[in-house]
Amino acid sequence: MTPLAALEAFLHAPGRVVDVRRTGVGRSRQNWLFDLRHDDGSREPLILRSDPDGGLVETDRALEFALLGALVDADLPTPPPHSLDADGTAFGSPSLMMGRLPGTCDYRVLTGDRPEAERVAIAVALCELLARVHATDWKALGLGELFTDPGEQAARHELDRWEGILRRDRLAAHPELELALVALRERAPRSRRTVLVHADFKPGNVLLRGVEITALLDWELAHLGDPLEDLGWVTQPLRAGEHAIPGRWEAADLIGHYEEVTGEPVDREALRWWVTFSTFKTAVMQVSGLRAFLEGRSDEPYRPHRRVLGSLLDDVNRGF
Repeated sequence: MTPLAALEAFLHAPGRVVDVRRTGVGRSRQNWLFDLRHDDGSREPLILRSDPDGGLVETDRALEFALLGALVDADLPTPPPHSLDADGTAFGSPSLMMGRLPGTCDYRVLTGDRPEAERVAIAVALCELLARVHATDWKALGLGELFTDPGEQAARHELDRWEGILRRDRLAAHPELELALVALRERAPRSRRTVLVHADFKPGNVLLRGVEITALLDWELAHLGDPLEDLGWVTQPLRAGEHAIPGRWEAADLIGHYEEVTGEPVDREALRWWVTFSTFKTAVMQVSGLRAFLEGRSDEPYRPHRRVLGSLLDDVNRGF
């Protein structure tokens, strides 16, 4: 069945599906953009996001759909959920449909060709958006019914989760990851508070219109946990090319502004643990990607990169 026919059969709505096109934005999903043209001539912009045959990490489409539904009432620029094909009956793999928000995606916007003042403004806006994610009243939104609150054991909870993914997907021994696991487990910090964690916060997961952030996307890894998890992800050196503007907006600037906005002090020692964990998580994603490629479920041969493993060992040897 063609995407157009599948969409029209699934929607069962008055009007017609028009302007169907596939977009290459996002590595973990197959994205189809289209409009639903209603009988009165108005158009409803939508996007269908389907799981590919193989992704870096397996996630739950129904859970993401429920989360987006809850976040409709939050002060966040999230796409409104439209409908769900939880088991892939309609589209061949689990899929969710949601409203399409305006804006464009630019993974490297902070180091791109825009004037420096614009790039700094976007960096500040990204930091403030992350603070808004963490300020979300997850209890009032009912997110405690969707996710487990790990409490002060958030670090160990996430480490256990990603160790499980490593054990499931590894095709060979990775001594560097085993060494890092031991060190991370020995030094896991206790969390001071539980927040909504995005878990893949980056410029590539937002839409921009000028310097305005119009959408925060890709919530499939979201969960309840320690806010330092997101801060560790955006300040890890491996991702400086996405999150930093050399000489104008670096990790210290991001953390300092986050503290100003939230009024919450950032424990630098605990943050170093989360930075190392983020590097470990990146390596595990690459392990999963390699399995998916070799099993014919992915076209991209991800594998643990020497730079990632080297950075992880450096962190371990420094004691974070």
